[in-house]
Amino acid sequence: MHPIEQIAARIRAIRGQRVILDADLAALYGVETRRLNEQVRRNPARFPSEFMFQLTDQELGHLMSQIAISKPGRGGLRKRPLAFTEHGALMAATLLNSAGAIQVSLLVIRAFVAMRRAVRADVALRRRLDELERKVGTHDRTIAQIFNALRQLTAPPEPQKRRRIGFL
Repeated sequence: MHPIEQIAARIRAIRGQRVILDADLAALYGVETRRLNEQVRRNPARFPSEFMFQLTDQELGHLMSQIAISKPGRGGLRKRPLAFTEHGALMAATLLNSAGAIQVSLLVIRAFVAMRRAVRADVALRRRLDELERKVGTHDRTIAQIFNALRQLTAPPEPQKRRRIGFL
C-alpha cells in the first residue's frame, strides 16, 4: 500500500471535518502520543479550534465502537483524544523538530489533498447524475406520449354499428 493511502486510511470525518487522531499522528511522526500532546499543550496559541479539537465523550464512544479502542481503566485511553485537521497536523510537525516529522507531514498534507479531490469528484459526479435524472425524467414522459400515439395509430378501427335489417 502506498504511504499516502496508509495515511488516508487513518483520516476520519468528525464534526464535518477531515481529521487525524493524536495517536495516529504521533505514530506517523515517530513520537509518543504523550510527547505530541505535551507540545500541543505548551503551544496553545498555535492550535486554534479550526486546527485541533478534543473529542467529546459521545464522539469517543462512537469511535470506540468503530475502531475498537479499549475502554478507560483497562489499559486504554485515559484522556479523550485530540483531533487534528490538515493545518493542525502541519503545525504539529513544526513543533516536533524531527526530520521524520517534516517528511511525514508532507505525506499527511498530500493525503488530505487527495481526499479533498476525491470528495470534489464525488460532488461533481452527483451533480451530473442529478442532471441526467432530470433529463431522463422528461424523456420518460415524452416516450410514454409517443407510445400512446403509436398505439392509437396502430389500433384496429372499431367496427361501425350497423343497423339491423328487419323489424324491431
